[in-house]
Amino acid sequence: MVYDIVSFDLDGTLVDTAAEIAEAVNLALGVHGVARRPTAEITHLIGDGSRQLMLKLLARLYLEQPALAEAVRAEAVLERFEHELNATIGSMCAPYAGTHEALARMREAGVRLACVTNKELRHARRVLQATRLDGLFELVVGGDSLPHRKPHASVLGHVVARLDGDSRRAAHVGDSSTDMDAARNAGVAAWAVPYGYNAGVPIADSRPQRIFPGLVQVADFVLAGRLAAAAAPSSVRK
Repeated sequence: MVYDIVSFDLDGTLVDTAAEIAEAVNLALGVHGVARRPTAEITHLIGDGSRQLMLKLLARLYLEQPALAEAVRAEAVLERFEHELNATIGSMCAPYAGTHEALARMREAGVRLACVTNKELRHARRVLQATRLDGLFELVVGGDSLPHRKPHASVLGHVVARLDGDSRRAAHVGDSSTDMDAARNAGVAAWAVPYGYNAGVPIADSRPQRIFPGLVQVADFVLAGRLAAAAAPSSVRK
């Protein structure tokens, strides 16, 4: 099979951003007198954008400590969280091993690449710039770029249309059930990596079509398919 378009989730797939997100969360909570929360707890909430992460955490805090609902206003915490994110985004993140190499190999071979995240676009661009991955993508889609976010079918459908492709020759790589649902909803191949932030649930439970150990293996698979197609007789390629 030949794949012309491959899109990638950002947090937990291309880049490990958990530490900086957790730090921004805890700094925002600290301003309001709330004790720090474990990084692992915050990591499990990553995947639906920063605002939703904080709202989910606040809902949990209000259930645990009902008095906080009176003392700590959600909007005030969200406003402070945005301030702390602006200060920390891009400062503590790192691409996973082989990410740059894998993307560069595919791009050089003519594969069209996109980054598709539920993270707000301005934050996504800063992470990509900080990790020097920004020049490898033709298209970056954030959680606030379109009317809908992943897993809505229109998100990856937009990517395929913008890159002049065919959904049957496109794949999306992610670390979460949201990514697998997004791929299936759009009719593109649903590929996964086993690390990342899938709320502590094995990604196999989300029924991806393929699980790759890392992005280097994604590149190997995509490029092998393109080489095999190029070597096949023209009657077979058709």
